[in-house]
Amino acid sequence: MLERLNEALEHIESRLDQRIEVTELARIAMTSEYHFRRLFSALAGLPLSEYIRRRRLTVAGAEVLAGERTLLEIAVRYGYGSGEAFARAFRTVHGVGPGEARRTGASLSSQPRLSFRLVVEGNSSMRYRIVEKEQFQVAGRKVRVPLVHEGMNPAIVEFIRGLGQDTLGRIGALSDQEPAGIVGVSDNLDPSRAEGTELDYYHGVVTRAAVPEDLDTLVVPAGAWAVFESSGPFPLALQHMWRDVFTQWFPSNPYQSRPGPEILRTRLSPDAATADAELWLPVERTAT
Repeated sequence: MLERLNEALEHIESRLDQRIEVTELARIAMTSEYHFRRLFSALAGLPLSEYIRRRRLTVAGAEVLAGERTLLEIAVRYGYGSGEAFARAFRTVHGVGPGEARRTGASLSSQPRLSFRLVVEGNSSMRYRIVEKEQFQVAGRKVRVPLVHEGMNPAIVEFIRGLGQDTLGRIGALSDQEPAGIVGVSDNLDPSRAEGTELDYYHGVVTRAAVPEDLDTLVVPAGAWAVFESSGPFPLALQHMWRDVFTQWFPSNPYQSRPGPEILRTRLSPDAATADAELWLPVERTAT
């Protein structure tokens, strides 16, 4: 798997001055476009689109300093429709405009080429199971919130605090299957998974029961789910579990993620310092 991902990285490098299709990168990696974006983000620590942008502007920066092409020629070569758009993007990455960089020979930033390799750390195993589920629905209350990679999500915390015990009791009573009880469900995430992009968060239950009209619902099609278990400091252990699933489990197992919500069942300790959790991710077997 990592070898194919590195072949996709080579494809990016050979086409920095051309249009790069994610569908082609996914074909090289022998996975779906959906899974490729998610796997890349987890392994690289930044979205695919951002990596490509930074690599293009790194190479463009070298051409700006070389002075062999006009700034407009460089802008067009790397996909910018105008010198102004190129200058804005250039300044965002390098902290200085291309004209000033050429005149003064300013120091520029550089996005190194990535290469993925397997690093074996420790000897712990990851607990998981595969569950086939028929169509079900998530029932509860929904809010649109920004994505937070580390630490508590203040928007979600405030949202849950405002629900009230009566509402939580009504929602909890609808639970009739795994994962049991109140769960947090993330859906409709931005493909980049970048910090600050928005997602739909449901605080609800998994159910096939009739749902009152005043509650929000999300219909989830039938399919396979990978269920991962974790125990540790809250919320850091949960966020690290998500990271480890994509950086360790997926590259080592014949599955890939498929479109669908992520479901997190969390049981906090009395002091809320630690938690036992189950992470449910929609998956499908990879082609052999």
